[in-house]
Amino acid sequence: MSSIRSVCVYCGSSLGESQVYQAQAEILGQLLGQNGIRLIYGGGRIGLMGVVADAALAAGGEVVGIIPGHLHDWEVGHTGLTELHVVDSMHTRKKMMVEMSDAFIALPGGMGTLDELFEVITWKQLKLHDKPILVLNTEDYWHPLLALIDSVMERGFARRGARGFFDVVPDAEAALAALRAAPAPKRPDQPDKI
Repeated sequence: MSSIRSVCVYCGSSLGESQVYQAQAEILGQLLGQNGIRLIYGGGRIGLMGVVADAALAAGGEVVGIIPGHLHDWEVGHTGLTELHVVDSMHTRKKMMVEMSDAFIALPGGMGTLDELFEVITWKQLKLHDKPILVLNTEDYWHPLLALIDSVMERGFARRGARGFFDVVPDAEAALAALRAAPAPKRPDQPDKI
């Protein structure tokens, strides 16, 4: 295994329309737990968030949830975690997730997942971190987003190498293999600038 010891997983507080999304979230959680990789996530017990957390816990893994107080009841904060941090804002939540993680994986999700994914991609582009970012493309869920990013590059609003800030993997097993192969970050985080 590389130097990846903690992985932030961004995913939906809903299960989505396909059971494959749930199955891949469960497999990812199991793999993280079985391999001693700490899961950092949004702290909810519903949707794919709850699935990945419960699977990691069941596999003996350490799971840290970070949830703003105003979402604690709404997203049904998970009370069975290794650690649950109830924080003052979404900004604090996202900053803590970045600081506590060695890598990021985006599963299918909604607007919040898109926000979190684009933020860590943008921060990597701005050289605020150098951590691996994986997009788990279950059933081509992220295909429209990848096409949009290609269009942004083609129209001159992003450099041609923008897709190099993240890697796309087809399933949870490929995500774990990518984590194992990931190089150590070349520079430390600059949390005061995030």
